[in-house]
Parts: sequence; C-alpha cells; structure tokens
Amino acid sequence: MSNYMLKLAKRIQDIKESPTLAIAAKAKAMKAKGWDVIDFGAGEPDFDTPDNIKDAAIKAIMSGFTKYTAVGGIDELKDAIIEKFKRDNNLAYTREEILVSCGGKQSFFNLAQAFFEKGNEVIIPAPYWVSYPPMVAIAGATPIILPAREEDAFKITPEQFSDAITPATKAVVINSPSNPTGTAYLPEELKAIADIAVKKGIFIISDEIYEKLLFDNHPFASIASFSEELKRQTIVLNGVSKTYSMTGWRIGYAAGPKELIKAMTNIQSQSTSNPTSISQKAAIEAIKGPQNAVHNMVAEFDKRRKAIVNGLNAIKGVRCTLPPGTFYAFPNISRLLKKRFNGKAINSSGDFAEFLLEEAEVAVVPGEAFGGEGHIRLSYATSMENIKEGLKRIEDAVRKLE
Repeated sequence: MSNYMLKLAKRIQDIKESPTLAIAAKAKAMKAKGWDVIDFGAGEPDFDTPDNIKDAAIKAIMSGFTKYTAVGGIDELKDAIIEKFKRDNNLAYTREEILVSCGGKQSFFNLAQAFFEKGNEVIIPAPYWVSYPPMVAIAGATPIILPAREEDAFKITPEQFSDAITPATKAVVINSPSNPTGTAYLPEELKAIADIAVKKGIFIISDEIYEKLLFDNHPFASIASFSEELKRQTIVLNGVSKTYSMTGWRIGYAAGPKELIKAMTNIQSQSTSNPTSISQKAAIEAIKGPQNAVHNMVAEFDKRRKAIVNGLNAIKGVRCTLPPGTFYAFPNISRLLKKRFNGKAINSSGDFAEFLLEEAEVAVVPGEAFGGEGHIRLSYATSMENIKEGLKRIEDAVRKLE
C-alpha cells in the first residue's frame, strides 16, 4: 500500500483562482447551458483586433516567422516600444531597459520574482487589480493594502502614502488609469506621490496598461517622466491588450533599470521563454501602425460609460461616480447590503454578485475581490444593447430585495 500523499507547496496554499477569471468562466458555463447571461465581468474590449494588426500576424506566419525568438523579445519590437515611449511619454530607453513578456500579468510576476523577497513590504492602494497582492505574496514579500477613499475618487493622498511607509517598504504600486475603479491621477497628484517616493527611496511600479483609455480630455503622464532620478526608481508596465483589443495575443512589456530588466529576463528564460513570435510581429504593427481604431474604440466606450453610470445611478440604493478612464464602472452598493431575498441575507458584495447572477442572469465582479467591499465592478466592454438590458435586469432584481 502506498504511503504517498500529495502536499502542495506552502507558498501556494493561500493563493486562489483569479476572481475575475472565475466569474467569466461561470458566466460562460451558464451560457453554454442555455442561460441568457449578460456578462459585465469580462476585463477585455469586445471589439475585434484591427485588421492591419491581424494582417501583420498572417504575414509573419506565411513568411515562416514561427520559431523561438530572443527571450526578452525581438529587437524590432523593442525598438517600436522605445519609439512609443519617446513619442507618447517623453521617456528615453535602450533595448537593455525593455522586456517583452506574455502579457502584462507576466511582466508584474517577473518583477515580483526578481525584486521582492521575505522581509519586504509593497504598498498596494485599494481598490486594486486582483493579482497584485497574490503575486507579491508568492515572491515572499508582504502586500500592504492602503485603502483609497471613495470621496478622494479612489486615489491615495500623499499623506496616506507617507504614513504607510516603514523601514521594510520596498515599492509602491500605482495603477492609473485604474482597474477596477476607472479612476486616473492628475499629473500633479502623481508628482506629489513621486516626490515622497524619491525622498524615501521607495521604488515605483507604474502599471499603465489603460493609458490610452481616457475620456473628457483627462491628461495622462507617466510617473517616470518627471525626472531622471525618478525614472531610475520606476518600472513602467504596459502592453497592447487593452489599447488594441489584443487580449488573446498575450503581449505585455516592461521598461526600467537595465539590471532589473536583466533579472526579469532571466526569470522569464526559466519559465515561458520568449513571447509568441507571431504576436510580437502583430504588436509592432499595433504600436507603429494607424491609431484610428483606438480613437474609434475610445469614442464608443465613452458613450457606454455615460449610459452605464447614468443607469446605475437611477437604481435605488446604488451610486456611481463617472470614471475618467478604462472601461469599468465601480458602483457603491453598500446601501443594499443586509437586505434579504427569499429570506436569505445579502451580507457582502460577493452575495450580491451571486444574487444578480442567479436571479437576474447578470454577471458582475464583487468589490471584495479588489479590496473594495461594498462595491461591484461592471465592465462596459459590451454592446449598448447589453448595457441597457443588463441595467434593466439589475433594477428589477434590486426591487425584489426586502
């Protein structure tokens, strides 16, 4: 008789499946069974990848560009990224300061593995993207969650940041525009945080994946662009997935000090190796080619943003601010908590999300997954028809709460 017992590594025992991906999977499973689910959970544009980008990928395939590439990405793509940083952000990088990875998530994971260890603290403002804390924890460091107030538009203040710093603080994560709230810092707000980071020697991780998805002429500034000193103390994360509707192509990139980029490249060389050759060629066309598809997508998102926020605010017990960026709304549903449906109490945002899925056939992500209890996240990366029908279903379901 075997005495074998499967025992998972201790570092993985507290790591759970991504809540956003879990919601998406459940919604898809329900659809497959015939449920008429309206999915506000998906964190990806619903638009097709532009044809010029697809054509570049087809050309790569037909020309036989289907082999391994350099681990950290081909020079042609690195040069396109360097050109993008210079053009859009007034930042100058060399090839040695750029790493291309299999999506923005891998960029952050590589960074965490290369830079964090036991004894380090990493400040993460909440609400946060669901994967930041687990990836910091897997690296052995301690995520320090710093709640941003709704009345401050979900942005941390310089005073909050300063008060959270300890001798163990190694880095702070800034995600602007933000998933899940859609908020975005003004340049002067970033500068105030940056000044503290420089003074205290705190490294900045600037996740700028939603950089192009801004509305109402909201200005964008990369925090690394304020000074050379700050640039040396910052790693910028970005990618093509959100801007060019290329989520499945899996191309993200990082820019930062060459010593750190080298370490991250070594991590990648022992995990996935290079990003997909074909996707790299497509990403070059995305970054260097015509940008009209991006402008059209943002214009459509703007219409949906206003429709979903107005619709949410018309539901009794719900309030929602108009976010300046991304394709997410993050309404406050705290006044609906403790209400009941069929004798069962709605005690959390998770309970409310489950209630909507089962009673209204509407998929949303609970705010608790983002460190924002009392809220839910809705992605308006779906048709206007779905938005209107989904809002109607939510309103009808809320009326049934007692």
